[in-house]
Amino acid sequence: MALNVSKNDLASGAMFIAFGAYFVLESTRYEFGTPFRMGPGFMPVVLGAVLVALGLAVAAKGFGKPDDEAPAPWPWRGIALVLGTIVFFAATIRGLGFIPVVLISGFATAMSSTRNSILQALVIAVGLCVLCYAIFVFGLGMLVPMFGPWLNFAGA
Repeated sequence: MALNVSKNDLASGAMFIAFGAYFVLESTRYEFGTPFRMGPGFMPVVLGAVLVALGLAVAAKGFGKPDDEAPAPWPWRGIALVLGTIVFFAATIRGLGFIPVVLISGFATAMSSTRNSILQALVIAVGLCVLCYAIFVFGLGMLVPMFGPWLNFAGA
């Protein structure tokens, strides 16, 4: 006898519950405080608990409703590009500088979707670079080199 459940909903709910529980457990190391005098552990505990509750709701929704279609294949291209971009950003931000790293990271991340063309990915990357510059450099006043020492033309 097969269970009448949605494996997709159960897996999604389990991921939400796992991440929420992790954040709740990790944030118990910090002072909790009260709603009027929040400590550093207050928001992670509350948000982790909300994530656990959402996970329970998603998992509960999966009971009594089997999956109608076969699960979609894993988007390996997207997974590789997004994870690779995180590693690339961390490894090259000091050497290449802000502008090249944000442009390359934005382009690679945009190309992780099969729906974006090269031109669309370029527009997204340039827009993200301008937005990040406006927020982090202009708005928050972060002192980050625009071009790093690996680029000889920048005079860094």
